[in-house]
Amino acid sequence: MKRRILVVEDEIFVAAEIEHVVEEMGLKPVGIAPDERSALALGVQADVALVDLNLRDGPTGIRIGQALAQTHGVTVLFMTANPSQLGNGVPGTVGVLAKPVTDRDLRAALVYAVARHDAREATPPARLRLFEQPDALGATG
Repeated sequence: MKRRILVVEDEIFVAAEIEHVVEEMGLKPVGIAPDERSALALGVQADVALVDLNLRDGPTGIRIGQALAQTHGVTVLFMTANPSQLGNGVPGTVGVLAKPVTDRDLRAALVYAVARHDAREATPPARLRLFEQPDALGATG
C-alpha cells in the first residue's frame, strides 16, 4: 500500500518540490496545506505529514502537528528553519529536520517516517533530530 504524505508548507515552491520528491519515491501526496484549516481537513487522508512551523496563518505548526498525531494517528515530522522553537519536542510527534533540506535528507527522513508509521525498525537519518519518546510506562528513558 502506498503511504499517503501531507505537506504542510505555505511557500508554494518549497511545497511543490517536496511533493515532487514524494511522488518520485512512489509515495502518494494527499495535498499541500498552507494553513491550519487546510492541514486539518487533509489530515484525515494522511499517514505521514511534513509540517512547517510558521505558516500563512501564523505560528500554527506545533498545534497542527499535535492535532494530526493525536486525532488522526499521523506520523508527524517537522521541517523548519527554526527548530529551536520546538524545544525538547512535541508530544506524539517524531522529530524535526532543519531547513534548508537537501533531496537526499528529505528522502531519508521520509523513509524513516514511513517505517515508523508502519512500526518497522529503521535508523533515523543523521540530520533528523528525534524527540524524546516516553517508554511504555509513560516515563522518559
